[in-house]
Amino acid sequence: MTTTTSRALPLTAALLTGTVALYMTLVAFGNITDFGTNQAFVQHVLAMDTTFKDDDLMWRAVTSEGLQNAAYVAIIVWETVAALVLIAGTWFWLRGRAQARTVSTYGLLMVMLLFGAGFIGIGGEWFAMWQSEDWNGLDAATRAFLMSGVVLLVVQLAGERTGRAT
Repeated sequence: MTTTTSRALPLTAALLTGTVALYMTLVAFGNITDFGTNQAFVQHVLAMDTTFKDDDLMWRAVTSEGLQNAAYVAIIVWETVAALVLIAGTWFWLRGRAQARTVSTYGLLMVMLLFGAGFIGIGGEWFAMWQSEDWNGLDAATRAFLMSGVVLLVVQLAGERTGRAT
């Protein structure tokens, strides 16, 4: 493998990890500084008030404002921690540190769990978000999930090519 190729993959991993870090930082920042916009989104999804009102599903609805807000704050905390982990992963890639792959992997998995399990699985299926014309975030969640998955593959490849086992 040439020197150029051996440097290109870690740089690619750094830049792509940094891209997801930037995205998550902006998402968390937006949710913190404009709390009400996505708070309404979470409340409507959990309340299931714009779904088909099927009695077989409506028992799943969470209508307690306290629980809805707790869920939203937990999402923001998760986003913030994921952003910080990804920023650290990016820094480690740029500094050539051995822990770059591991830290980036943790951050990317946090993003994939949030958007895959959280928004696509729980929001989309359990709370039937797919039924809502007004409060349906499945497309955005799928984009974030897929972007993070592609970056995770690059990070794993870059770690293997550069001999980083961690």
